[in-house]
This record gives sequence, structure tokens and C-alpha cells, in this order.
Amino acid sequence: MGAPQTVPIWHIGWNSELHKLEFPASRQAAGIPGITPTDEKDGNLPDIVNSGSLHEFLVNLHERYGPVVSFWFGRRPVVSLGTVNVLKQHINPNKTLDPFETMLKSLLRYQSGGGNVSENYTRKKLHENGVTDSLQSNFALLLKLSEELLNKWLSYPESQHVPLCQHMLGFAMKSVTQMVMGSTFEDDQEVIRFQKNHGTVWSEIGKGFLDGSLDKSTTRKKQYEDALMQLESILKKIIKERKGKNISQHIFIDSLVQGNLNDQQILEDSMIFSLASCIITAKLCTWAICFLTTSEEVQKKLYEEIDQVFGKGPITPEKMERLRYCRQVLCETVRTAKLTPVSARLQDIEGKIDKFIIPRETLVLYALGVVLQDPSTWPSPYKFDPDRFNDESVMNTFSLLGFSGSQDCPELRFAYMVTTVLLSVLVRRLRLLPVEGQVIETKYELVTSSKEEAWITVSKR
Repeated sequence: MGAPQTVPIWHIGWNSELHKLEFPASRQAAGIPGITPTDEKDGNLPDIVNSGSLHEFLVNLHERYGPVVSFWFGRRPVVSLGTVNVLKQHINPNKTLDPFETMLKSLLRYQSGGGNVSENYTRKKLHENGVTDSLQSNFALLLKLSEELLNKWLSYPESQHVPLCQHMLGFAMKSVTQMVMGSTFEDDQEVIRFQKNHGTVWSEIGKGFLDGSLDKSTTRKKQYEDALMQLESILKKIIKERKGKNISQHIFIDSLVQGNLNDQQILEDSMIFSLASCIITAKLCTWAICFLTTSEEVQKKLYEEIDQVFGKGPITPEKMERLRYCRQVLCETVRTAKLTPVSARLQDIEGKIDKFIIPRETLVLYALGVVLQDPSTWPSPYKFDPDRFNDESVMNTFSLLGFSGSQDCPELRFAYMVTTVLLSVLVRRLRLLPVEGQVIETKYELVTSSKEEAWITVSKR
């Protein structure tokens, strides 16, 4: 296998150069089972839009045709892989490129990065150090923001419905902006401004690029470009302020500034990290609390672990390392919610999966949302069961998919830590309870969220 280069689906789907490819006579990609194009120009794009999301389209396709399937983005053949076994045969042995980051980079039309192996390794190390150092340096801040939220919830009458998505987004925006970009965001007005621009940019890269609708609407395109420009100008200002200064409070951007990167790389990397960390942290916190409200037993077990590790003492980074069950809860949250359902790579030399040949230049999708609910890998896949991660081999499979261990994307590692602190603070003092009769429907984009507000109630322990 050649080391495939990771690329976003949308970018490739709409690249005009690639639309020059004509359909082969069989109209089936490389003889791999799957569906023929429904539209001359758009291929199977109408089918994807009708399915509701790319993830739901892939679930259907893999159910019908098996673990290796094909379809068309425009005039471009695409192959999707839907089991751990076929993914293992394909995954790039050189794992210095994070699929999620590369996907975002291309969606934002950023050019830098994608360098040689040693450059990518250096950047990966900078990101890892950035996550570790900013969490360590800002631990007290994270604790303070978690306790502020706890006190807010403690002040509510017991029957009060809490708007979970809204509160988690607010918490993630406040904590992530200060830990990544520094003290500018101690000002709530700055956080609100950032959140508004972030929302505009994120909703477009989640949807507008996939269905091609962004380019068709000049108003939306202008709003998107304005929001992106405002975010970039905030970052440029912060990068300039942090250069050459010895500031005691270490933030994520400092690690990039101190590395051997040019200004454009620092800007792009910090933009991707702040965009993705805010949303992944918000959604991980939301889903973790949602699942805890529906499983009394899991919540009880988590409370017992938190009580055993911290007792009446303070929550410290050293003790947090011992929260093994909490980590299992978060891994199972990522799996059950299918937190990031799709990533993609470009086949740069001809490859082989099972008995199928994958031609060079084919776009290969990793249907992670399908893989995470495959019953042959995860018994009772729809059940929320953190105990499954007791098993070392299950953890290894999860790591292989990029969701844990040394391979997880830096934004997810950051989100794991922030969510662990928040859960330790909340579960220690509160019981998290569901709202009777509420059904939470899921929206699958780049990161999975609930379609509408998720409500919970809380009571004091």
C-alpha cells in the first residue's frame, strides 16, 4: 500500500479539474460493488442530500453492498470502507497527518502544511505539546469555569429544565478560547463575538461545501467570508502579541509561536485548532452528559470512581490520570454518538483491499460512523456500555481508528481532558437526570450533534 494522502471529501467532490473524468462504460467504480450515478453532472450527490447526510447515505450503501462500496461524487469515483478489517488493510502507515485537520484545512482552502514526513512529525509534536502545556498551565482556570457552571446548576429548582447544548457550547467557548488564545477572552463580549463568527463558519463547512449550496448564494458566501476574516484578524493580533514575549500563562498558540513555523502556518494551525476544539469539546460534553442521564448505573459507577480518587480533596491533574472509568465513559460516548462520522484519504498509488483493486487518484472514505456500530466489532453496538473498553484489544481497535491513545487528533485529546474536569466537578455534587419523554434526534455533519436542544434536570447529591 502506498501512503495515501488525506483529503476532504467535499474539496475533491467539487474540484473542477476532476470533473473532466468521464464515467467508464460500466458506470461502476473500478468494478467495486455499489451504485451508478443518478445524475450526469452531480453523480450520487442528489442521493446523499436525500439521505439527510453523508453518514446516513453510507450506512445504507454498506448495508446493501458490504464492507467495500463505490459511488460517485460528481464525475469522480469514490470508494468507502466500512469495517475495521478493511480499514486495517488501508490505513496509512505514516500517521503524521490527522485526517480531520487535513479535511478542515482543505475546506477552509488553506494551502500550507502537507509537507514532508519530518515536517509533519514536527508539527504533530508541537500540537501535542501545545495541548499538554496549555491544559497544565490553565488547569485552575478550567476548574474555575467548571465550578461556575456547577454553581449555576445548583441554584436551579430541582424541576428546572436545563438547556444542555446551549450551556455546553457556552462552557466550551469560554474555556477553549482562553486556553488556546489567551486572556483577550476573559471578556464575555469577546467570547460572544467569537462564538457568532465561529457558528457562521462552522455551519457552512459542515453543510454548505457538501451540497454545493454555499457557492450558489452570494449573501451566505459573503457572511461566511466576513466571519472567517474576523476570526483570522483576531488570531493575527494574538500571534503578534505573543511573539518574543515571555508570558507566564502558557496558551496553545505559544507552542506554535515557539516552534519553527512561519506566520501563515501558525495562523492556519491555530484557526483549525480553535474551530475544531470548540465544537468537539462542546459536543463531547453534551453527549457524555446525555448518556449519563439515561444510564443510572454508569453514572453511579463514575461517581464512585470520582469519590474514590479525589475524596474530599481538590481535583488535581495528577489525580485525574487515575480516572480510568471516566476515560472509558468518554471513549464509549465518542463511539455511541459517532462523534466524527467520516474522514477521507486520496489513493496516490494503486492499492488493493480484499480482492478489489483501488485505482490511483480514487477518493477513499473511512466510514467511521458505520465502523463504530458494526456488530462484529462491537457486540450490542447501540448499547451505551463503557465496560466494553475494559478490554485492551477493544481499546487498540479504537486507537487504530484515531479516537484514542497516541493517534487521536489533538482537538479530541484536548476535549477529553476538558470534559474529564467538567464531569469530575459536576458528578461529584449533582445527579444528572433525563427529562421524561424526550427523544433526542441526531444530526450528522463533520461533528455529530442533536437536531434540537437536549434538556436535562439536576438534583443535589
